[in-house]
Amino acid sequence: MKKSIIILMMSLLSVIGNAQAGNSAATKYPFVFVHGIFGFDDIWGIDYFYGIPQALREEGGRVYLAQVSPANSTEFRGEQLRTYIQAVLLDSGAEKVNIIGHSHGGPTARYVASVSPELVASVTSVGGVNWGSRFADVMRGLVEEDSVTEDLIRQGLNALAHVITGLSEGEVLPEDSLAMTESLTTPGSIAFNSQYPEGMPSSYCGDGEKVAGNGVHYYSWSGAQPFTHLVDPLDYALQLTSLVFDEKNDGLVSSCSSHLGKVIKDDYYMNHLDEVNQAFGLTSWFETDPVTLYRQHANRLKQAGL
Repeated sequence: MKKSIIILMMSLLSVIGNAQAGNSAATKYPFVFVHGIFGFDDIWGIDYFYGIPQALREEGGRVYLAQVSPANSTEFRGEQLRTYIQAVLLDSGAEKVNIIGHSHGGPTARYVASVSPELVASVTSVGGVNWGSRFADVMRGLVEEDSVTEDLIRQGLNALAHVITGLSEGEVLPEDSLAMTESLTTPGSIAFNSQYPEGMPSSYCGDGEKVAGNGVHYYSWSGAQPFTHLVDPLDYALQLTSLVFDEKNDGLVSSCSSHLGKVIKDDYYMNHLDEVNQAFGLTSWFETDPVTLYRQHANRLKQAGL
């Protein structure tokens, strides 16, 4: 008799567990992921947001990967994203989307939310260049404006961006690496913020409004540890780039610059690429798995009715 009761209870728990599984990311509105500079949707089946779209889909999330220029100004990429979102709404039948942007994808998402808030339920900035990047400042300062060197670098970076889009089997998109760099400098970011201020803190390193005047919800998080894994070769490069900063940073963006809306956390033990689970999931063993952070955030948006 006792054995039968135990089996019955286990069966009921199994049914309940199955009923609850697979829907933690089933938000009201679909997700649109936006990559940063020299990013892509996927190359040879490898996602820029490594393993993250699949994880959310397994939990009931509807996930789209935006196609925007790997190297162009924030406004230019923003218009591309706005067009892409309009197509997503037609495909999904949804009224709005939840945008998650990494690095330059953060301000790109903010642009759409500012000019077309009726399309956007939430913007989440991950390692976003919201107040500029000291690294971009240094790179811009090293090359004389309107010089032959500047033109050669621009052509080379534009060519790299075209290769990336070609490998990801996407259409060839307009590239302007000089405009991209200008957008990511501190002066360029401050100018952008003056035109599109929604969600931004009133002071450097502060918190912005969780729900801005345009009705859009804003969230952000970032890492603050450039070197996290001995086997990841990209960590060594980020350790070098971090040397231009005099404050905590993820190798390319300072923690304070990443702030937008509700700051979930700005000092995860992650670098700029760990934030999207790259390279190939080689992230710190002593920090929460990045994929888990996205699952948790998807559920956060679900609980908020988004």
